[in-house]
Amino acid sequence: MRRFYVRRSAIHGRGVFASAVMARGDYLLEYKGEVLSEREANRRFARSEAEAGHTFFFGIGDGRVIDGAVAGNSARWINHSCAPNCEAEQDNDRVYIRAIKKIKVGDEIFIDYRLDARSRPSKALKATYACRCGVKRCRSTMLYVK
Repeated sequence: MRRFYVRRSAIHGRGVFASAVMARGDYLLEYKGEVLSEREANRRFARSEAEAGHTFFFGIGDGRVIDGAVAGNSARWINHSCAPNCEAEQDNDRVYIRAIKKIKVGDEIFIDYRLDARSRPSKALKATYACRCGVKRCRSTMLYVK
């Protein structure tokens, strides 16, 4: 039995939801996709027709990126929250999604994207990557703000 499923999310587009109870520390799934150089990811992003503020790219450091839009799986539909119930854990060029608190059946799975803006993000960039999580301590952007 699968422990999660994809459906429409009240937060944004599609989302991943629990079909079983998951305990803190449980691994849910791997974020899969084509592993690219950062240069190739930037090239694809520039040519992408995706809506502003939307990406399936997952930076794994050392100049490489996973493109979940190519050979990806359900993990690409995990939405952002400033109060996530999961986190991404990296093991070389693989990324696993792990529960950081108990997740009940029907709960949406969230991670904190903490997108890297490379420099202090402008108001316009923050708006492009606006957060829609609605939690009490929402930082209003999916970008990593120091």
